[in-house]
Amino acid sequence: MKYYLAKTDPETYSIEDFEKEKTTTWNGVSNPTAVGFLKKMETGDRVLIYHSQGQTTIVGLAEVTGNSRPDPKNARSWLVDFKYLKTYPEPRINLRQIKETGKFIDFKLVRISRLSTMDVPEDFVKWLKGQGLDV
Repeated sequence: MKYYLAKTDPETYSIEDFEKEKTTTWNGVSNPTAVGFLKKMETGDRVLIYHSQGQTTIVGLAEVTGNSRPDPKNARSWLVDFKYLKTYPEPRINLRQIKETGKFIDFKLVRISRLSTMDVPEDFVKWLKGQGLDV
């Protein structure tokens, strides 16, 4: 099982929306690097859901429920099905805390702030678990 992070603008699609729907098809991603990560996702992989646009916070956890596939509506995009697993309670792990550790300078979340979908390093997953987050 691998870990990924997927960003969403909470005003467009929030963790609360995802929790109500229980499943979703992740779409709208067209950046070639981000699409490359969507293509690598496999059933059973875990996805940290991250609210961008002000909050910059890890808000929940999802599981990939189907292999990725091309988006028939957008040749540059890719689709992946996610199942909602949980919403993390407040206080949540935010970008400031992640940066302040100084441990994750190579993590794409820190290095490439505009990238919407990315892989998550194993040492970051271990750190989250050490912070009490059930991932």
